[in-house]
Amino acid sequence: MQEPPMQKEAVAIDGSRLAESVKAAVREEIHALGKSPSLAVILVGSNPASKVYVERKEVACGEVGIISQEYRLEESVPEEALLSLIRELNENRGINGILVQLPLPQHINEGRVIAAIHPKKDVDGLHPANMGKLLRGEEGMLPCTPKGIIRMLESTGVALAGKRAVVVGRSSIVGKPAALLLLRKDMAVTLCHSKMQSLGRITGEADVLVVAVGKPMLITAEMVKEGAVVIDVGVNRTEDRTRKSGYRICGDVDFDRVKYRAAYLSPVPGGVGPMTVAMLMENVLSAYKDQNGIRDENG
Repeated sequence: MQEPPMQKEAVAIDGSRLAESVKAAVREEIHALGKSPSLAVILVGSNPASKVYVERKEVACGEVGIISQEYRLEESVPEEALLSLIRELNENRGINGILVQLPLPQHINEGRVIAAIHPKKDVDGLHPANMGKLLRGEEGMLPCTPKGIIRMLESTGVALAGKRAVVVGRSSIVGKPAALLLLRKDMAVTLCHSKMQSLGRITGEADVLVVAVGKPMLITAEMVKEGAVVIDVGVNRTEDRTRKSGYRICGDVDFDRVKYRAAYLSPVPGGVGPMTVAMLMENVLSAYKDQNGIRDENG
């Protein structure tokens, strides 16, 4: 009896490798400039995940030639003290970029803190002025994760114009800006969230599916169109007693099954995460060039 044909697996979108190429380009450009851009990183409290993210960003800065200055504040720091530090960094001409690691303690208003950063030093691309430019289709600092998502999609070589994109997740950090950037690629975009009825029917129509909700294995194979490009932004820690650590990291997409439906699929870890850091490096360089009247090609 003839064996059934093996299903072809999706091509993994290697965010780590792509990030290395981005950082190499940033490093080369900084070397050509002959001067190092600078980044101020503010970490409030001792959130373990935040500390890991900050360390990764600092390592990346060292790799590309960006000077990183870290400011660690106690969890109980008054909001006004944080705002005062940001104002000082805004005025400091030796600082090109300011990044406040999120999330912040509950007693601090995140929106007020983000709005306090000078738009030209807002390397996270979250200031209302930069978000407004994104909405209007104007040039400005782009949020790192959505910018990285677009770069990953472009790396596949798949034509995007005229296709349908679905973004699951409506946050201002990923979902909404990602939807706007996909619109810039002339895609028909549907923005939805995990509580929507008939979510699987909607995601099943997507040529490009971006998932960023923080719910492990939310997207199953049945919810994915055959041949789709799937970008998994979720990073979730789930219990796994077979591992020494007692847990494993997974995304919002059931990778092991969706890989038999999708044409391209980003892994977790090793997908969007490294690209987010690489885009931050690119944004710091862009901020330096903007502040020194040097034409920027990164956008």
